[in-house]
Amino acid sequence: MQLFKIAVAGILLLATVVAVALAVSGVVPRALELVGVCWAIYGLVVGVVDGFLEPVIDGTGRAMLDIGLRRAGGGFSGIEALAARGHYEAAAEAYRERAREPRVRAAATVRRAALLAGQLGQPETAAAELDALRADGRALPPADDIHIGLALADLYEHALGDPGRAMAELRRLLDLYPEGTHLRRIRRELAELKRARFPQN
Repeated sequence: MQLFKIAVAGILLLATVVAVALAVSGVVPRALELVGVCWAIYGLVVGVVDGFLEPVIDGTGRAMLDIGLRRAGGGFSGIEALAARGHYEAAAEAYRERAREPRVRAAATVRRAALLAGQLGQPETAAAELDALRADGRALPPADDIHIGLALADLYEHALGDPGRAMAELRRLLDLYPEGTHLRRIRRELAELKRARFPQN
């Protein structure tokens, strides 16, 4: 849409230059009236694009993405409702079932690990399942690998009392992904761990 607006503006700018030249030369004295008409048209085009077309296109795009990424009843809302009602074991098992779907394997396993380490009191199992997911031979997308690594670091630090392994995991993520949306969080968590483990005298 931005390119469309630029193209329209370019055409109207050219028309404005021609109209001004015709008016100044005396060939068509009333050509200046076309300038006002041209930019009124531009205002109308911009209003239609910004106020109608762009919202419609954006909304359609989001709807299509949702259709592609979520099944009916989508997301994890049903499982989250189970956990909210205190059915932690059922919720953990439901996350295990969802983790069989390749597109949500990492997200479902991380959520299951949070339940295992928290309400179900099994942090060792949670860490083992996250490790197994990363080591099962299937290449993980960077976003999934980072998601799992951050969950492992949190487990090591808080649930398992092993800040050394947490630091190693965060360091691994920094080495593998020196750029990305999670970079600031990884650096902050690593710095906090270093401060806690090696306080300044």
